Amino acid sequence: MSAVSVNGGLPLDAPAVHETPADAGTGNIDKIREIIFGSNMRDYELRFARLEEALRKESLDMREAMRQRLETLESFVHKELAAVEARLKTERDERSENHSRLANELSSASASIFKKIGEFESQEAQAKREIRNDLLQQSKELTEALRVKSEELVALFERRAGELHHSKTDRAALAGMFNELALRLTDQFRVTGA
Repeated sequence: MSAVSVNGGLPLDAPAVHETPADAGTGNIDKIREIIFGSNMRDYELRFARLEEALRKESLDMREAMRQRLETLESFVHKELAAVEARLKTERDERSENHSRLANELSSASASIFKKIGEFESQEAQAKREIRNDLLQQSKELTEALRVKSEELVALFERRAGELHHSKTDRAALAGMFNELALRLTDQFRVTGA
């Protein structure tokens, strides 16, 4: 602990600082400003920090949820396509093998086999179209959900900003208070009837 002098509460080993009247006035104004606005400014800063943190967290949560949904959807589509392709490949292989074995004996059946292969390819193309349409629909729904969430966040931010704007100190009242304070500090303030 450093020793404290009797005069002014300064440490004994601290260099003497001579304040000019202008410095003292500035110090008084700073103290008055801190007394009047200090808690409000800290409160505003705290509110803005909380609002920013809440928006950042919700944005990260939404981004993570969307990423997980898209990964799930992509995984599902890949599995379905792989299953359809495997099934079609297996069926095509079976048909080709049957065709090769029976080609000499059943020339009329070969036309039927080619017809079946064409149908399976058509079904494959149809299945791929349906999967693409489902994927497009899912993408539109996710995009719409993201847009709605984004609009909700913007509305929340604007509402919070409006609340902060509404709760700030009235300038005319503040000016009157500073004027009265200045008059009191210069001993020019007079109460009527006194």
